[in-house]
Amino acid sequence: MKSSHTLLIAAALLLLLPACVSSKKYKLAVQESLTQDSLRQARERDIQALHTRVSQLGTDTTRLGQGVRELRGQYAALAAQAQSQAQQLNQQLSVTSQELQKTNQELEAKKKALELFSRELELREAKVRELNAVIQRQDSLAKALLAKVEAALVSFSKEELSVYQKDGKVYVSLSEKLLFQSGSAEVNTKGREALVKLADVLNKNQDIQVMIEGHTDNVPIKSGLYKDNWDLSVLRATSVVRILVWGGKMDPKRLIPSGRGEHFPVGPNDTKEGKQLNRRTEIILSPRLDELFNLLQSGQP
Repeated sequence: MKSSHTLLIAAALLLLLPACVSSKKYKLAVQESLTQDSLRQARERDIQALHTRVSQLGTDTTRLGQGVRELRGQYAALAAQAQSQAQQLNQQLSVTSQELQKTNQELEAKKKALELFSRELELREAKVRELNAVIQRQDSLAKALLAKVEAALVSFSKEELSVYQKDGKVYVSLSEKLLFQSGSAEVNTKGREALVKLADVLNKNQDIQVMIEGHTDNVPIKSGLYKDNWDLSVLRATSVVRILVWGGKMDPKRLIPSGRGEHFPVGPNDTKEGKQLNRRTEIILSPRLDELFNLLQSGQP
């Protein structure tokens, strides 16, 4: 439409021009008009394209702005979340650090307790070794004493006496037949002989403690000299002590007499043989345990 309008204007102008205007000039004017029109159209298209581009850029800018705002929002949310997590982690780290410190303190205390226990255990083990050594020495003394007593009393029969070792002690069991008449507390001649020989061994082994125990069967005593079997057992033990001191020259401080009556039988009291076994006097020889007692009392672990 614009192109036709331009041509009409150009034609009108040409009609108004003097006739002298040549057809060549007319053509040039027309050509120039067409060129201007083409240039104007080109500019209009360029302007329209620029408007379109500007509109697209505006849309893109809006979209990018929205994206930036969303990213900023996400960044702020992530930053807040990260800060919260960092605070939680710091709190957990603080709690864990305190727990670890407490655990280290407990471990250190347990370590010290274990070291103390180890030292105490070493001391106890050393003490046990010392005690075992003392016990072994005592056992060796008892065995040596047993051999000496057996050698000293070898002339007496098994029915008259027996010698044996038990619990680290040496027992010399003297029958009633060897020492006393039935119902009597007076030591006879053969019994005196056995006791003097035993005293000779004991005088050569001063580290031996001696206990004399009198025993009876369960038959009630009928003699008016004694109140009961217990009384008889005590007096028999005392009679043996007197022989060991007066005839055997033993130190009375080493001797302990006691009466057991019928209360510690070694055989059944319902048979003749059992009653005979129960009517006995036992001389119990114990190696002195001073070293053992001192060891137990000194530096106890």
